[in-house]
This record gives sequence, structure tokens and C-alpha cells, in this order.
Amino acid sequence: MKKNYTFKYGDTALSVPLEESQVLKVLEGNKTEVLEDIDKELIDAIENPIDSASLKELAEKAGKIVLIVSDMTRFWMRQDLIIKPLVGYLVNQCGKAYEDLEILIATGTHLSGTEEEIKTIVTPEVYSKVKVVSHDARDNESLTYMGTTTYDTPVYVNKDAAEADLVIAIGAATYHVMAGFGGGRKSILPGISGMETIKHNHAYSLDPEKFITNVKIGNGKLEDNPLNEDMCEAAGMMKNLFVITLVTDTDFRLTRIFAGHWRTSWERACEEVRRIYLVPVEKKVDVIVTSCGGYPKDESLYQGTKTVDNVISALKDGGTLILFLEGRNGGGSPDYFSWIKPLVEGTFEKELRENFTVGGYIFFLNCEQAKRFNIMMYTSIGEDVIAPMGIKAYNNLSKLLEDANLDGKEIYVIPNGSTVLPAVTDEEK
Repeated sequence: MKKNYTFKYGDTALSVPLEESQVLKVLEGNKTEVLEDIDKELIDAIENPIDSASLKELAEKAGKIVLIVSDMTRFWMRQDLIIKPLVGYLVNQCGKAYEDLEILIATGTHLSGTEEEIKTIVTPEVYSKVKVVSHDARDNESLTYMGTTTYDTPVYVNKDAAEADLVIAIGAATYHVMAGFGGGRKSILPGISGMETIKHNHAYSLDPEKFITNVKIGNGKLEDNPLNEDMCEAAGMMKNLFVITLVTDTDFRLTRIFAGHWRTSWERACEEVRRIYLVPVEKKVDVIVTSCGGYPKDESLYQGTKTVDNVISALKDGGTLILFLEGRNGGGSPDYFSWIKPLVEGTFEKELRENFTVGGYIFFLNCEQAKRFNIMMYTSIGEDVIAPMGIKAYNNLSKLLEDANLDGKEIYVIPNGSTVLPAVTDEEK
């Protein structure tokens, strides 16, 4: 008997009929309480931080304070829910003037958002009172050299943050295919770093000898991960860095807020993410049907394919992945689809190693995944556009399900693949 399963898609939802007897399990995150009083949780976290003086003590001694928040592609973090009470606390409880504060949008390699997007991130009320600046990794005049890591990465960061008396970085811990986890030190590198710094760090994603992904990186991998360790060294160069890390459930609702030392408080958040998102399964299956969780997680291929990284741990080699990814912004990263040309011409490895970009690596990773698995994507992105990558695009759900030939195959349904990481417990895996 067929049963309809619901998946978020853009701002809407899809109802997908699947044979219920073939669905071994519906994988969702482990249950956790959603925060009912976000302001109270925030105040408790910053007044009783982990391995740090309280934020009030730090702020009262500071002159210039820079608050780092992520750009619109990370809106699912819901920084907008804490930025207003945080600014209010600094002004009303710590005696700071609005002129003492600056909000720095950590764009990394992304381009600056529109004024309306920035207002959405920081809230219109805060936007009207506090100076907001979008970081530009390409503007060398706005950067300051902090030193060089043991991984030979020259660390250039935004001058406003480097010269501030106190930096408060706000981010969210979630699984990250290159850095292991997001949040924490990523607010500095890549968040407010220069392009040269970001490229050098992210180039460790590739194996130095073979044209494959570096086996030391991956979801949940922190120890001996060169990207993570390099990022940590860069964050350690920042003076007076105080970190606030958000944790969400699989529906992007805030569940915990951690604050304090840039590394240890963030690592506590990562532990909580493992508890919520890591879902044990007995074995790998033939088919996984999943969604990115809707907008903004599926706003582009660049952002949405991070779901692939999460779920393929439970998919047999050669298995089928059905992914619902709207892709209203196409590839997303400006340089993402441009790598199709060297891919087709056979110069991909040479050009990526010589001119490494984050978009180029994500493009490479997607191609690498498409060689291992049969990736079938329901999307607004044109079929011909992504065909060279080995990914099959559909705008007709019935046709996709017919071509998937699901008869007799074992299936996992993962309603929100961007926040669930299956962990195979079977010894043979």
C-alpha cells in the first residue's frame, strides 16, 4: 500500500507516494525541547559562560564592540531572534551606546546581501540604530594581517574586527562536509577573512596526491582535520573573542544557546548537535528519499547539495538518492557552474589546484558523489545545466519516480536531510 510522505520544497511542500512496506525507517532527529523563552536562555548563557568571564564584565571594559553575524544563506540559524535582545543587553545592562557597536556580516566568499536581506538578519529596529557593515573578502584595503598558521595560511581578517576591543561572534553548530562542524571559529575563517586566507585554508579539502576529497575532512570530523585545525589557529589570533553558538532542531527551531570561550563553548554545542542529529540505522539501503528542508537550505545547488553529504552515509554504493531541491538561485555561488567548462574540457584538476575556490570544490564534490550514486533531483534547475555533472534533474515528480524504478528496493525516508546524519551501526556497514 502506498503512503504519502511530505517533504519541504522551497516555500512549499511536496507529497510523495511511496510503497510503505519498502520504507524501512523514517529518519528524523532525536527529540529535544524547543526554547520557549529565547531571551532568558540567551541572558543565562552570556552571564554564565563556559570558560570565560561574563559578557557584561567583558563589555564594560571594552570601547569598540563588533558583533559578527552570518549572511542570509545562513538565515536558518535564526540569529534574528537573538540579535535584538543581545544589543539591548549591551546597551541597557552594560552601559554601551549604540555608537559603540558595529554589526559585521560574515559573508565569507559570498557577495553582500541586499539592504532588505540585511534588515531581515539584524531586524529593522537594530538596523536603524547600529552601524551594519558587510565584510568583503576581496577588498584588501579592509583587511589586517594577523599572522600565519602552522598550515602556512596567511591570516587576513576584517580590520574592524581586528581592531575592536571585543568581538562577539554569533553562529550555529551544524554538520559541515569540509570543516566537520559549522559555527565557532568559522565566523573568523572563512566568515571575515580575506580571499587569499579562505582559499589557502579550503584547499586542504583536496587530497594532495590524488584528485579526490581529502579523507581527513568530512561531516563531524574535527580531530586531525586540517581545515578545522587551521580555522582554530586563525580564531586564536583574535583578541577578546567571545562566541555565542546556537543549536537548532531538525525544523530549525532554537533548542540551546552556548556562550563563552571561542573553542570550548563551541565544542559543547557540537556535542549537542551530535546528540540531536546523529540517527543510528542498522544498515545501508538501496534508496534514500530526502529534502534539504526547504528555503533557504535549498535556495541553490551550492547550498542544497550539503544535504547529499549528510545522508549518503546510509546509501549503498551505486544506490539511488532522490533529492528535493528547489534551487531558485540556480548554482548559488558565482563561480559554481563556471567549473563545468574545465570539467567538460578535461582540465578540471589542473585548474582547481591552481586556482582553488570554495565553489569549485563543492562543484567537484558533487561530481564525485554523482559517480558513486545515482542522484535524481526534483528541481527548478534545468536538466541540461547539470547533466555534465552526472546529476539527473527532473521537473516532473511522476516521471522521476518512474525512472527511479523503486520496486522491491529498501528505502529510508529523511524529511530534512540537512540536519540528519545517519550512522550505520551494523559491523559490516
